[in-house]
Amino acid sequence: MLDHKPQHEDVDAAVQRYLYEALGVVVELKAWTGLRQLPYYLHEAFEFREVSLLNDRLLLAIDRLATKAALANVRAQLENVRTITGLPAVYVTRALASYERRHLIQQHVPFIVPGNQLYLPDLGVDLREYFRRRRTPPESALSPATQAVLITVLLQAPWQAEWRPAPVVAALGYTPMTLSRIAGEIVAAGVATMEQRGKERWLRMERSASDAWGHVKPRLRSPVRRCVWAPAGPRVKPAARLAGLSALARLSMLAEPHWSSYALGPSQWREVRKAGVETLPDRVPGACEWQLWHYSPTLVPNDETVDPLSLTLSLLNDSDERVQLALQELEGKLPW
Repeated sequence: MLDHKPQHEDVDAAVQRYLYEALGVVVELKAWTGLRQLPYYLHEAFEFREVSLLNDRLLLAIDRLATKAALANVRAQLENVRTITGLPAVYVTRALASYERRHLIQQHVPFIVPGNQLYLPDLGVDLREYFRRRRTPPESALSPATQAVLITVLLQAPWQAEWRPAPVVAALGYTPMTLSRIAGEIVAAGVATMEQRGKERWLRMERSASDAWGHVKPRLRSPVRRCVWAPAGPRVKPAARLAGLSALARLSMLAEPHWSSYALGPSQWREVRKAGVETLPDRVPGACEWQLWHYSPTLVPNDETVDPLSLTLSLLNDSDERVQLALQELEGKLPW
């Protein structure tokens, strides 16, 4: 039998911390002793915790499967738990796409996504708007330079748990003066520790690449600074990478958009402007979208699209269900 204890202890801590940050309450999560009351299919789907929250006794149904339970079944499963136990049940999962959250809210299904969203309609708690505004406050979001370095390291092949930040920082065009800040932000984000070996600074990743991505993702931001429209032409394409829906269509089953999207870093944008390319006031037939990025879109060499992690961040808030499904498909193709 697989031992899920370390994973669920981590979830317990995440839920406790989140409820304190969101509601200012300290809660204790206890192993629920009434598990034998429930049918076996609910044992397999969820790990249960008992908690007292705002003077109400609840059961937390923590998603324990590698893939999330089908959302169409969650409401019926929680209702069965409530009917059998007499206690309201709250669905707990690590992540939900925006369209999945909307579905649960429309069905009045209570849920907690630690660090991201809290919806408890029976208790009058709905923090959707609060966390849409505060999901990545400026003081906790990583700087664009740090984000670029970290994504580069997470996508490196073969994976290296120990690495020197100096060569990576230099390869991305950042000055030595930024090295200490970038290394410090990565350590502060909780994904690495720093060690001085002679005159060289080394970072040791404390998590696997996939775990580090999941841990730091809430502190990352879209790389897109702004978007402009411009005529498509040879002066642009050699310097740019496919981005946005164009890149996602290339990397998934999503249909090609009606226009092409390209990403340009700050230095590339300056070169394009020097070449005399003028932007358009609006999209016209034959135009393409240029995404002007905070950092270079060429973190992965010798590729025609932007890297998959930056692409994911750029489309996280897209409300189109087809886009979110394509992002899930893309996630399954990540190199870890």
